[in-house]
Amino acid sequence: MQRTNLNDLVAFLTVARERSFTRAAAKLGMSQSSLSHIIRDLETRLGIRLLTRTTRSVSPTEAGERLLQTVGPRLEEVETELAALGDLREKPSGTIRITSTDYATDTILWPKLAPLLRSYPDIKVEIITDYGLTDIAAQRYDAGVRPGEQVAKDMVAVRIGPDIRMAVVGAPSYFKKRAQPLKPQDLVHHNCINLRLPTHGSLYSWEFEKGNREMKVRVEGQLTFNGISQMLNAALAGFGLAYIPEDLVQRHLVKQRLTRVLQDWCQPYAGYHLYYPSRRQPSAAFSLMVHALRSRV
Repeated sequence: MQRTNLNDLVAFLTVARERSFTRAAAKLGMSQSSLSHIIRDLETRLGIRLLTRTTRSVSPTEAGERLLQTVGPRLEEVETELAALGDLREKPSGTIRITSTDYATDTILWPKLAPLLRSYPDIKVEIITDYGLTDIAAQRYDAGVRPGEQVAKDMVAVRIGPDIRMAVVGAPSYFKKRAQPLKPQDLVHHNCINLRLPTHGSLYSWEFEKGNREMKVRVEGQLTFNGISQMLNAALAGFGLAYIPEDLVQRHLVKQRLTRVLQDWCQPYAGYHLYYPSRRQPSAAFSLMVHALRSRV
């Protein structure tokens, strides 16, 4: 197969997103006939139809949708990096607003952003802690940080951390009075420390997986917090079981301040991603931040 011109892919992506040759041609600054010719040549070279055309609409075929979802984000990354190179002529500056959880902020954002901020004193970062699924466009955030599975499909998602594994833990003093749970269903008989999610006001359901079995358990208990650090402190004090990221409790497990249960039911899941609108025009400061946060794993 002949090497595909990147401009041809850009033309296809524009038509697929606009769902219109008229609007796409105007956006690309070319005639509709020239754009149609480019798309036909691209389909011929690939040997597969990418767009379904009618007199009223244009839509991607299954192959076209796959190309849109896989190649589109990669081309945007290339364009972002090229734009960032041009912006290096100017001094990166400005304020970047990010919504994140306290855990992601403490373990990922701050360790990676601290060196960047020392090198670029004119870049300002505002991080707002929130466990809800924030609409970053409506709330005027530049980006958000959430586990990969929670990121909307229309966002650019950049992995910034490794997979996460949760741990169910309790203090030895707690287990002096209660038997250790052997399966997730046993948690209904335990005093569990809950996490309140602000978006819908609901309590976070503890998620478990073993083999082909998946389940969510709504636990009950005496305490509810909206932050993980408070849940950890309550567990250490013997007030109940907590469902907390594994790396936060590891040192307490080693020193036997906490006991872990249901370990075989806690499987790794997609780590934290930075996400932002796919059509944003990134500033030099934003591009530098993305580069600093991007996971090298």
